[in-house]
Amino acid sequence: MAKRSVWSDNRFWQRSAAWVTGFASILLIWLTFDTIPQITMGTDADLKGGVTKRVPGPTVINYKITYEMDAKRMHEIPVIGDKELFFGRDDWSEEEAGALLHLGKLGSQAKNCMDCHTLLGNGAYYAPDLTKAWLDPAWGPEGSMQAMTGKSTKEEAMAEFLQHPSTYPTHARMMPDLGITAEEAKGLVAFLKHMSSIDTNGFPRNFGRMQGAVNGK
Repeated sequence: MAKRSVWSDNRFWQRSAAWVTGFASILLIWLTFDTIPQITMGTDADLKGGVTKRVPGPTVINYKITYEMDAKRMHEIPVIGDKELFFGRDDWSEEEAGALLHLGKLGSQAKNCMDCHTLLGNGAYYAPDLTKAWLDPAWGPEGSMQAMTGKSTKEEAMAEFLQHPSTYPTHARMMPDLGITAEEAKGLVAFLKHMSSIDTNGFPRNFGRMQGAVNGK
C-alpha cells in the first residue's frame, strides 16, 4: 500500500485546525485581559500623583496638554503638564469634568460629527480628523482660528466656532450650522481636549508633521 503524504491526511488538518483554534482563543483571552487596564480611564488621583494613563481621567481638562516626540517609541505622545485654566477654571472636580465630557460625547453623537469627521479612527474623511484637534496650532494664541474668532483663549475660540461655524469661513468644505448651544459647545470642547490627551500610539500619523503641533507651540 502506497504511503500517503501528511499534506493529504485529513486527520493532520483536523488536528492542526484544533491546535490553531485553541492557541488563537488563548491569545485572544490574554489580549483581552491585557487591553482592559490599558483602556480603562484614569482618575483625578492619578493625575495629581503624576501617574500616566493611556486614557487620563476627566480632570485632565485642568491641565496643559502638549504633544512631544518619544525617542523610545519613535512617535509623538500626549504629555500632561502643569495646571491651566479651562473656561476660566483649573479646579474642575471629577464629577463636574465627567459630566462635561459626558455632555460633549453625547453632543458629538447627537450632532453626528462622525458623518464628516474622524474621532479615534472612526468616522468619515470629508472634514478634518478631530482626534488631536485640541492640539492643532490653528487654535493656539498665534493661530488663525483664534485670531478669526477674536477670542483670547483656545477653548473660547473653539466654542465660538462650534456655535457659529458659518460666520468663520475656513475652507471649501464649510461646517454647517448645527444649532449647538453655548453649554453644548463647552462640553464638546472638553470632549476634544480629553480626547487629545489619550495616548493613541501616534495616531493620526500625519498630525505630528504639522508645524507647531509638536511641543504645543
